[in-house]
Amino acid sequence: MTSTLPAVTTTVPAQRQPAPETGSASRTAPPSRLRSSRSDLLLCGLLLVAILVVQGWNIADYPTLSDDEGTYLAQAWAVQQGTGLAHYTYWYDHPPLGWIQIALLTWIPAHFSPDSMTVGTMRLAMLVISAISAVLVYVLARRLSLPRWAAGLGMVLFGLSPLSVILQREIFLDNIAVMWMLLAFCLAASPSRHLWHHFGAGLAGAASVLTKETMVIVLPALLLTMWRHGHRDTRKFALTGAITACVLIGFAYPLFALLKGELLPGSGHVSLWDGLKYQMTRPGSGFILDQGTGSYGVLHSWLYYDRVLPLGGLAGALLLLATWRWSVTARSLAGPAMTVAILALVSMRPNGYLPAMYIIGALPFLALVLAGGTASVAHAVLRRWRSEGENRYVTGGRYTLAVVLAIAAGAYVVPKWYDGDRTAMTTDANAPYRAASQWLSTEVADPKDTRVLVDDALWLDLVHAGYRPGLGVIWFYKADLDPAVTKTMPHGWKDIDYVVASPTVRRDAVDLPNVKAAIEHSTPVATFGTGDDRIEIRQIQPETVGAQ
Repeated sequence: MTSTLPAVTTTVPAQRQPAPETGSASRTAPPSRLRSSRSDLLLCGLLLVAILVVQGWNIADYPTLSDDEGTYLAQAWAVQQGTGLAHYTYWYDHPPLGWIQIALLTWIPAHFSPDSMTVGTMRLAMLVISAISAVLVYVLARRLSLPRWAAGLGMVLFGLSPLSVILQREIFLDNIAVMWMLLAFCLAASPSRHLWHHFGAGLAGAASVLTKETMVIVLPALLLTMWRHGHRDTRKFALTGAITACVLIGFAYPLFALLKGELLPGSGHVSLWDGLKYQMTRPGSGFILDQGTGSYGVLHSWLYYDRVLPLGGLAGALLLLATWRWSVTARSLAGPAMTVAILALVSMRPNGYLPAMYIIGALPFLALVLAGGTASVAHAVLRRWRSEGENRYVTGGRYTLAVVLAIAAGAYVVPKWYDGDRTAMTTDANAPYRAASQWLSTEVADPKDTRVLVDDALWLDLVHAGYRPGLGVIWFYKADLDPAVTKTMPHGWKDIDYVVASPTVRRDAVDLPNVKAAIEHSTPVATFGTGDDRIEIRQIQPETVGAQ
């Protein structure tokens, strides 16, 4: 298949030009400057508009607000206020670079409208991340020698899959980390092969890991891409520089802990070591293929929204890895295929912990390998036609193949994606949260002297309503786990006035004695929503407190 990539015109010395691959005489090199290709800019721009419309429409109302979103935004708010790296004691659960970036993204709207610093409203900031990531997927596809149509397909798969739409709307560190990793891959695959591009790839890789530490497992695939696309005369030096840059930036995190005297455990302070120990030893969620385990439930929650991207992307990765020795496309996409394979293997640990947002790190690479696998199959079919001497049918065959594939894929994908994206663009899943926030803002006589246990999805709402941060409105976990908070509650649950029993609070209260007791010794005064998704505002009963 003849590539549709634009011709390259450059004055770079001959020894810096990409060496042609065996069997790739019919394929041209990736564009040295994507911005010089009007067709690429037009296609990428049109697809970006479609992605932003679908992801941005109804973004505040769907999906349901999560406690993790509220935590990251509350930590960003603390950075903006200059009160520290978190709204409570920072205990090295994650590197702080992620919510520092969220603080920068939300600083301008929060400055002009402080009350807008809530989870639903500030989800709009994630559109910036989604836009950059979608463009980087297209750029990376072109730099990995995919034809224009395949690059566009990868961008559509990444941006419009219902699974992507749901997860990319949410204020998760994973989304920001993916943006940095995509930038690292784009720099590693730069066709000009400047040394500073590889150093930059190392820096971007470090930024990704410091945003969400789980991205460290993707670094081997980044190094493979760097080696694969580096010039043979300088690749060892460039790779050494990239690794050095990545390691030096990565060491900033333990150095920060060391300078604060919190690197190792000790009396009266948190430590980086304890944070890492918690992350490494937290209870597992079971094997992903065992029915009844938490990991199995997470997998099926992903497949509920979309089967095409996860399963098709995994199949594409396996295809590319299996045909690596004789397929130019497979060799070009070795890095993304390896990324998918690594993430899939890690998710299949017998008793590992698998959070719902884990797949975010794989989404762009699943899209790339699925698009690349499609391009590889199309290229192989057309090449077979040529080898059989049917050249007069090649042009007509190309269009016939494209039409058949488009109709077959569209008949399966479009209805499912339409239903999923329509749900995301029309459903209001957060009415109970808004109603609970409104009730606590208007029905409580004196918020400044009231103590409420809430999940972090509502924490900033109540801060803006006049409750005291950390003392009046309390993130429910801290009522049992943070000594700085428990010492302000000498009588335990009796020192609480209200508990907002959201699904998250009810689920985790089992392991939190103060929270559990607060729920047991309270009665609902307002309920919003129905069933398991309901939010109850429960008031501690004075007569119960007095009887204890």
